[in-house]
Amino acid sequence: MKVNVTKRPANGPEEVAIRTEYIKLDSFLKLCGAAPTGGEAKTMIAENKIRVNGEICTQRGKKLRPGDAVNAGAREFAVAAEKGNAD
Repeated sequence: MKVNVTKRPANGPEEVAIRTEYIKLDSFLKLCGAAPTGGEAKTMIAENKIRVNGEICTQRGKKLRPGDAVNAGAREFAVAAEKGNAD
């Protein structure tokens, strides 16, 4: 799976482009750098530190699709489809 993380201007979310239809929340946290390991991602989720589309998410396997927003502490991410990826 290929992931591109692009920094946005100040106060904007970091855009993470995915090549697939969806990515699971725990994998997303590792790939975007919000969690260094899968265990840390699991802990962050279990401790209610992750919000998906403004709501606390406790599901490690939550499927994220382009258009979803993820907040991990002070970092904000926007899930986007990889450019040139036709669905």
